[in-house]
Amino acid sequence: MMARQRAPQRVRADARMSVAAALALLLLIIIVESAAGDEPQVVSMLVIPPFIAATFAQWRGVTVVGTACLVTGIGSVFYVYPDVASTPMPLLVDLAAVLLAVGSAIAVSLARLRQQTRLTALSRLASVAQQAVLRPLGPVVGQLKVAGRYVSASEQADIGGDLYEAIDTPYGTRLIIGDVRGKGLPAVRLASTVLGSFRHVAYERSDLRTVVSDLDRAVARGAGYEDFVTAAFLEERGGTLTILNCGHPPPLLLRRGELELLEPPAAAPPLGFMPVPKPLTMRLEPGDRLLLYTDGLAEARRDGVFFPIPERAWGLLGHGSIADALASLESALRSWVGGPLGDDIALMLVEYIGPDDEPATSWQADEEDD
Repeated sequence: MMARQRAPQRVRADARMSVAAALALLLLIIIVESAAGDEPQVVSMLVIPPFIAATFAQWRGVTVVGTACLVTGIGSVFYVYPDVASTPMPLLVDLAAVLLAVGSAIAVSLARLRQQTRLTALSRLASVAQQAVLRPLGPVVGQLKVAGRYVSASEQADIGGDLYEAIDTPYGTRLIIGDVRGKGLPAVRLASTVLGSFRHVAYERSDLRTVVSDLDRAVARGAGYEDFVTAAFLEERGGTLTILNCGHPPPLLLRRGELELLEPPAAAPPLGFMPVPKPLTMRLEPGDRLLLYTDGLAEARRDGVFFPIPERAWGLLGHGSIADALASLESALRSWVGGPLGDDIALMLVEYIGPDDEPATSWQADEEDD
């Protein structure tokens, strides 16, 4: 959101810079022309500044630069040849070329403005679509504190197929995180299908494996021939955590300063390819945190070096509120990459609260004392 708010400021700054660069070139041309003697030598160079201005500036700025170029060209030519009839034909052709360049640069600027307006409208539409698909999470669902965060690889449009949800059902707290193959509105449409199905069947099916089967059929009906959805399903019930993984990056458990990748017992294909995942079951301790993420995090890199999730996870995610922890993770990730991300990322951080009569773990109690 902050990146999108800064975008108009950068656009204005780029526009000012392009006009300044064009005027600087115009000044250089005037200096060269003055040093070349009485005969006009570089009038043809005046076609360049308007196009430099048109790279970022609005049509008004391009018009100012173009007018200055025309005045400069006409002045330098007719200062030497006051009579049009006596003006050499090459110089008249140069002036015509400058006039044509100014008109073309203004047309380019207007076309770019229409394109920017269209992209802005699409960005707003994408943001609305994304918010409709991904509802706000938490802050508490069942016995879990839950926070979610969507990190877009593009500043222009937060739109993709990454998805997450957390629901308190009669069969325990159920969570899903997934990633649809592809981008754009088709990916959002399939993500919406998956989440809509999950929000329905999670309340109806007592067995988490049946939930997976239902969503697999929903993906098969709604996806194209080569489309699929990687997903991880979690169920917390009475302190017991069950994980079914369908081709998705494994969750990361943070417990007492230690990290553990919760790898599935056996690999299973994504939704859409009839997965039959084997459950991973474990007991949770109050204060345990789980990081769920899509592969954009696992594949983020700088100069071929991947973001060191295991080394950085505890320092970023093991302390403070879970919402602040996710914000710290995103900040560290963007700082590490040092540029645009290669893929969108969905993040969920959950913390097991436990029943009221369960004591906190030692590390959690130490934080509360602090």
